[in-house]
Amino acid sequence: MQLGLYFDQSRCTGCFTCMVACKDWNDIPAGPAFWIRVATIEQGKFPNVSVNFLAKTCYHCAEPPCVPACPAGAITKLKENNIVVVEQEACLGRAGCGSACLMACPYEAPQFGIDPDSKMEKCNLCLDRWNEGKKPVCVEACPMRALDAGPMEDLEQRYGSRRGETEIVGFTYHNGCKPSILFKEKK
Repeated sequence: MQLGLYFDQSRCTGCFTCMVACKDWNDIPAGPAFWIRVATIEQGKFPNVSVNFLAKTCYHCAEPPCVPACPAGAITKLKENNIVVVEQEACLGRAGCGSACLMACPYEAPQFGIDPDSKMEKCNLCLDRWNEGKKPVCVEACPMRALDAGPMEDLEQRYGSRRGETEIVGFTYHNGCKPSILFKEKK
């Protein structure tokens, strides 16, 4: 089973509630590390302008490039649900490996704190909540219901199979890593 995410770009208003809930739930200190980010994408020229938002996080790829890039073997995929996780004790830190995982990830999911010796951290799809039968905190916190998570097969049945291979504003689908994300684009 591959767990993954669904993002409805037509519903997201850029309120950043998912970011706040994630930082709070995971005790991420103030600073540059965000396990989920919301990008604001402005397009067009007056009078034909538009604003789109994109939830950016670890997409728990089927073939995550960060796993083989980690020289310490600190990044792995769990066999039971294919969530990509980090063993922080094994991580060499930003200074120790030169951020190899961050450079390998096309989605900039690996994050480092403000400390030069900080260890890599990233979304683990709220593994602790999954183990309690709950969805990730970003999903439950979203007031517009723009996010969902679950087994990819279930998400495809519910929302269709739009994986981003086509035009999703702000997102580029990388065939090599096969991100576990489905989209509904803003039209």
